Amino acid sequence: MSRLLFPIVLTLAAACSPGETPVKAAALEPTPAGYQTAIFAGGCFWTEEKAFDGLPGVRSAVSGFVGGTAPNPTYERVVRGGTGYREAVLVTFNPAVVSYRTLVDRYWRTIDPTDATGQVCDQGPSYVTAVYATEAQTAAAQASRTAAIAALGAKASGFTTPVYPAMRFWPAGPEHQDFARRRPAQYEAYRIGCGRSARLRALWGAAAVG
Repeated sequence: MSRLLFPIVLTLAAACSPGETPVKAAALEPTPAGYQTAIFAGGCFWTEEKAFDGLPGVRSAVSGFVGGTAPNPTYERVVRGGTGYREAVLVTFNPAVVSYRTLVDRYWRTIDPTDATGQVCDQGPSYVTAVYATEAQTAAAQASRTAAIAALGAKASGFTTPVYPAMRFWPAGPEHQDFARRRPAQYEAYRIGCGRSARLRALWGAAAVG
C-alpha cells in the first residue's frame, strides 16, 4: 500500500459503523446474583466495550443505547438523530472484585469529557458522553467526576460530561458486539483514523485508556 493511499483508507475507516447486515438485538441476560451493572455513554460503543471487557471482576460489556424513550431502538434510527438515545455500554461486574468507583474512574480516561458534541470524529447527539447512575451509584459517580476534573487541572476547562439518573439500556445488534475482538483490523483502522487515541493521550497522558 502506498504512503499516499494509507491516510485515505484510515479516513474512510473513521466511522463507528460496522459495515455488516443489521440483525435484531437479543434480549439482555438477567444480572447474575451478586453482580451489579454500570452504564456509560462514551461516544462509539466499540471503544467503551473494549475498555471494560476483560477487566478483573467484569463479567461482560455490552454495546447498546441509553437515554431515549421509544422502545427497541436500532443503530440506524439512533444515528439518524431525534431519538434521544446515545451509544453506551452496559458493564456487568462483581463488586467484591472491582468497585463501581473504580469503573467510573476508568471511564473518564476513555473519553474526552470536554467535547460537548461527541467524541473526536464521531459527532452528533448519539455520541455525546454521560454517566447513567442508579440512586445508589450517584454519590460515587459524582465524587469520581470531581476527582477527574481535579486530575485534568487546566485541561478541565469545558468539562461537560454529566451524571444522569439511570435509564433503561437496550442492546445493539450482534454486528456491534465484541467488535474489536471479532474485526481487529477494521477496529484498528477506525481507532487510528478517528484520532481518538491521540486525543486521549494529549488529554490524560499515560493514564489514557484506548
